[in-house]
Amino acid sequence: MIDFGIIAAGDGNRIKEEGSSLPKPLVEIEGMPMIGRLIKIMQGSGAASISVIVNSDMPDVIDYVNYLKSKTGCPLKILDKKTESSMHTFYELVKLMQPEDRFVVTTVDTIFRQQDFNKYVEKLRHSSRDWDGVMGVTDFIDDEKPLYVEVDRDGKITGYKDSPESGIKYVSAGIYGLNRKSLPILQNCIETGVKRMRNFQRALVDAGLNIHAFNLGKVVDVDHLEDIAKANEFLKNISD
Repeated sequence: MIDFGIIAAGDGNRIKEEGSSLPKPLVEIEGMPMIGRLIKIMQGSGAASISVIVNSDMPDVIDYVNYLKSKTGCPLKILDKKTESSMHTFYELVKLMQPEDRFVVTTVDTIFRQQDFNKYVEKLRHSSRDWDGVMGVTDFIDDEKPLYVEVDRDGKITGYKDSPESGIKYVSAGIYGLNRKSLPILQNCIETGVKRMRNFQRALVDAGLNIHAFNLGKVVDVDHLEDIAKANEFLKNISD
């Protein structure tokens, strides 16, 4: 069983400053709010339940997720809470999820194809029991501050870098697939004041967890208004 979670608690200030009247999770991609599209993708990947953390300053997003909960019948757990960092947001979401074994968390503004996500979930679902996780990566580098992912010849993640280095061809796609062995490391990160998700990922590697990378192909992060057009064009070209 895999539990699914969505981080939708960012304030989306950059898109607001550029003129968007909508909270980022409600910005439409392929004619559907990003958060609705992602919930649909997760349902298509066999999600039995989905947990969502939403900024408490976004009542429209909370109302929309509650609407989807009543309309689809999908077991949706919703937490509306402000947090002090991306690390704390992840922590609060995982507490809400209470995963029994393996779990997947992704950010709401990460745009990928349904079929690529399905393959990723199947890889996590059927991966060797000595694997502690499968992280989504991409070789399409278009992020403002990408996290470079170092892997060995077997695809195991051996490090995370803030800047490009020779031989590193992947960056994090913002999709985290882990098992319960990660939870004590997550707790320790919170207790020691870690505030960035990339440092949590480094802590997983430093602790010796056996985590592998899965290339999802092209992934688009929606941080600016221009990224909405990029995402729609990407998905349109794939379906043509």
